[in-house]
Order: sequence, then structure tokens, then C-alpha cells
Amino acid sequence: MSWPSEGTRAPVAARIWDLLVVGGGINGTAIARDAAGRGFSVLLCEQDDLAAHTSSASTKLIHGGLRYLEYGQFGLVRKALLEREVLLASAPHVLRPLHFVLPHAPHLRPAWAIRAGLFLYDHLARRRLLPGSRAIDLRTHPAGAPLAAPPGRGFVYSDVRADDSRLVVLNALDAADRGACILTRTRCERLMPATHGWTAELSERVSGHREIRARAVVNAAGPWVTRFLEHATPVRRHRTLRLVKGSHIIVPQLFQHRFAYILQNEDRRVVFAIPYEGAFTLIGTTDLEYQGEPAEARITGGETDYLCDTAQRWFARGPAAADVVASYSGVRPLIDDESAAASRVTRDYALEIDCMPAPVLSVFGGKLTTHRMLAEEAIDRLAALLGRRGAAWTRGAYLPGGNLPQGSFAVLLRTLESAIPGCRRRCGCALHAPMARGSTASSATHVH
Repeated sequence: MSWPSEGTRAPVAARIWDLLVVGGGINGTAIARDAAGRGFSVLLCEQDDLAAHTSSASTKLIHGGLRYLEYGQFGLVRKALLEREVLLASAPHVLRPLHFVLPHAPHLRPAWAIRAGLFLYDHLARRRLLPGSRAIDLRTHPAGAPLAAPPGRGFVYSDVRADDSRLVVLNALDAADRGACILTRTRCERLMPATHGWTAELSERVSGHREIRARAVVNAAGPWVTRFLEHATPVRRHRTLRLVKGSHIIVPQLFQHRFAYILQNEDRRVVFAIPYEGAFTLIGTTDLEYQGEPAEARITGGETDYLCDTAQRWFARGPAAADVVASYSGVRPLIDDESAAASRVTRDYALEIDCMPAPVLSVFGGKLTTHRMLAEEAIDRLAALLGRRGAAWTRGAYLPGGNLPQGSFAVLLRTLESAIPGCRRRCGCALHAPMARGSTASSATHVH
């Protein structure tokens, strides 16, 4: 998806779009998808590529946020848990259930507090697709074997792993299938008031500048949301963002079973250790205040040591900094709620609309899990200003490719196995190879 060819660029500039979306991350593409599905004409521009920054630098989870219960953010956790089931049903090809083991450390949190938190996590929202939590004995459970001096007690609960970049691309593809124009490597330089809306100056890296007109604008620029308001629009901002950097490391596989870990730390934070691409373990995340350019965020030596030290405390063969094979960092644009610690800043979102001289809706905060709900609320609010068309529709809709037999990738795999002579799990063919690597992709080619 890129700027249209010379033969099709004129109509882009000639028409008046109902909605211009600035930002091609998870929130921007979800908003474009929702709006296009309701019959609005939509143009989305992204200064780099889809999911180029924050949306591809997550912990790859759709989750309620167990640790947020400790901070009293029950409303946020409930919203996220509700969406966890909706998203899993809509995209089972890129979202999979994942079972987390929480080893008990009595000096950090008492067992009763963990049980109470897991009870809330199980019951704040209705579950249909995921099992509830349970206590386990780590002396006999497979997840206890890789741990250093495993405690006797542990707990298991369920969340969902996600291919975050593909989730963004699928939202953009669905938006495009419903008539949206998706322009990557295209920066919105300036908004200027125009009759019945805005004139936007867009800058494409190869083809230069072009002006388009839109009745309303969504500012979904992520870490750049306030900068866009201040430097590209006449609109005043009324909220403050707090930029928080989260970093992850990837190390050779620390365990071979199917469970992930949520590891408690002495500073009251938690760190995830997640199976990654079959041969690796993903460890993260950190939470550090960030003041620099969001696109230039990189992991520091201190962050690497923090994550390795945490893993070394819990695993018998924990990684050292020299074992890190890759790392990535992203800047999360969080609402400034004046929390003292970056890890305690709310992951909720806020939508701010300024209607003078024409509607501009800005997205502050949010997380991967709540993107569909955020988009639905955003278009509900804009529809009241632009004139309502179709009703909200995404809750029960599949993302492209998500309509699998019985909503299960495993069922699809078994169906294909039965249809292909000699095909079976772990046979090494192209059909099974992505699964063996831990990928969420599948192959249509079968080669023994």
C-alpha cells in the first residue's frame, strides 16, 4: 500500500474525503476500517510504513493487564478483558491463546493477593474462549523444570499472543477492501481551514507535495499526537502526553514447553518471558521516561541488564547480556495522570474533539488490546458530526482471513492434514514449518 500511481493520483486530490486519518499504527488503521465499513470515504496517511513504530514494538499480547488490578484500574482491565475475547474470535489466524505461569514469591506478594487478583481477572468479563486460572505445583508441573530452585506453588492463567504488525496490516487491508485509500510514506505537513472542512498538505517522499480536502481529521499519530497538533494545525491541545519507552530482548530459548511466564520483580514490576519463533524467548518490558525522538528509541545497557538480571533470578540458566540476539524498543504515548512511576501510568485512552473550524479528533493513549473499541467510539462521535451512516459493525466481524473452521487455527490445520496424504504434525512440510517456528502464518504450499 503506497501513494497511488500517476494515473490514479488526481482523483485522490480532486475529491472531498469524509475523513483523513493521520497515522498508520493500530489505532489509525482500526479507525479507518471502522469508518470505511460505515460508508464514509476515508484516506489514511502514514509518514513511514504501517506499524513502523509503537504498534510493532509491543510485548505481542492481547491481555487485560493483570498488574493493573494492583493499581486499582478495574475499568481498564474489564474493557481489555472484554476486547480480548472479541479480538480472538475475529482473528484466530494471528491471535492465539497463551497460558502464563506465575511462580509464587511470598516476600513479594502473598498468595491470597494473587488468588484475589486472578479471581477478578477471571470474572470481570465473561469468558467463552479462554480457560480460567488455577493453582499448580511447580515441583511437578513442566513449567517448574527451567526455574532456579522452583517454589512449590504457582498459578496459571490465560491471555492471548498477537502478531502485532500483522494485526495492523489486516486492519488496513480491511479498510482498503471497504474503499479506504491507504497512503504509506506520506506525511501530513499541515492542516488549513477550508470551506466545510480542511485542506491538508501531504508530502510523499518521492512524488512531493499534494493537497487534499477532508470534512474531518483523526489525529492518530501516536507519540507524535501533540507535536502534530502544535506544529501542523491551528487546533489547541488540552491534554499532556507522557512518553514511556518499553524495551524487549530476544535470547536463545530458555524453555521448550508451551507456557509463558510472568515474573515478579523486587521493584514490584513484572517481566514477561514468552516463547518466540520456536527457537527463542522474548523478555520484556521496561518502563522508562523518554524525552527524545520517538523513531530513534533504542534499548540501553541498563535496560538489557535489568531484563537479564530478572531472568537470571528466576531461571536456572538465565541469559547474560552477551546472549541477546536481538532487541527492540518502542515509545508508548500515555495519558499523563501524574503517576510517580512510569510503570503506573494508565494505559487507558482518551478521545479529544475540537470542532473549530472543522472536526479534529485526537487519540491520546490506548493499548493494542483496546484498538477496536477505541475506533468504534471514535467513529460514533465523529458520525454525530458528519451525519450518521452505517451502524457500528466491527464487534462481530472477522479480519481478513479470520473466518476459520470453528474459529480455530488448529481445526484448520487438522482439516488440511486430513486432505493431504502423508501430512501430519511436525512432518517438516511447508504447511507445518511456520507452526514449528512459532509463527502465526500458514503456508498454502505443501512440500514433503
